[in-house]
Amino acid sequence: MVKEIYAKTILNRHKKRDPCFLDDYSLNPYQLCEFNCIYCYIRGSKYGENMRGELAVKINAPELLEKSLRRYARKGKYGFIALSSATEPWMYIEEKYRVTRKCLQVIARYRFPVHCGTKSTLILRDLDLLKKIDENAFLPVDLEDKINHGVFITISFSTLDEDIARIFEPNAPKPKDRLKVLEKVKDKGFHAGIAFIPVLPFISDSDEALEEFVKTAKEYNADYIFIGALTLFGIGKKLYYRVLENHFPQLLSKYRRLYKIFYQPNKEYQKSLEEKSKKLCKKYRVKYMII
Repeated sequence: MVKEIYAKTILNRHKKRDPCFLDDYSLNPYQLCEFNCIYCYIRGSKYGENMRGELAVKINAPELLEKSLRRYARKGKYGFIALSSATEPWMYIEEKYRVTRKCLQVIARYRFPVHCGTKSTLILRDLDLLKKIDENAFLPVDLEDKINHGVFITISFSTLDEDIARIFEPNAPKPKDRLKVLEKVKDKGFHAGIAFIPVLPFISDSDEALEEFVKTAKEYNADYIFIGALTLFGIGKKLYYRVLENHFPQLLSKYRRLYKIFYQPNKEYQKSLEEKSKKLCKKYRVKYMII
């Protein structure tokens, strides 16, 4: 059952631009997500145990967005809008509600650039609007000499292994289908890349798996790549450990040592992951991050 709610606000303006994804704003047309990924950091919230049960569509999102963008456009405060930071903007119910598409129509009208993060094949439906945005968006002044694209499309993965994906991303499109999306958006001329975020410790973070990630990105002509560690906290951590107990019980003790009381792996792990990722990107000549 999908709830239809009226949001009070829809566009979040960040105090500081995200240095990786380059977004100044974020837009979440839906509340929670029906893809139901076990590792999603949103699971750390009070809704973590029942992601699909609390699923909601913000049916007034386009109207709220119109008011916000009109105001920011008048002031010349153009910046990348992240679609989305806390939900999948092209989940299955978007076929019915079309809220994300309506928001893209507003964004195109006010000529703001966007960074689309997705696991969905449905984004292909909206390439017409994204092409219009890509060609006409006003870039932030301080980025004009660094980038020349009004749209970034980043396809998200935690593994390329279909069996592992079924465990940790039970309702999301298959990894091979996401790679086909990347292929198609690249064929249409978009600036697009891959986010291997999160890699799953002791499951999809081996040297061999990381190399396969980067090699695949190169084969599909990805313009850039992100690689990042798994975040675990709150209810989400308990749920993730429950899945480990059922499918990878031998890893539980390793996870407890790696995370201890923190929500991210220890600094040694993160440093090693970054160094390996940069080395592999250099080897395969894939850009590490957008800038």
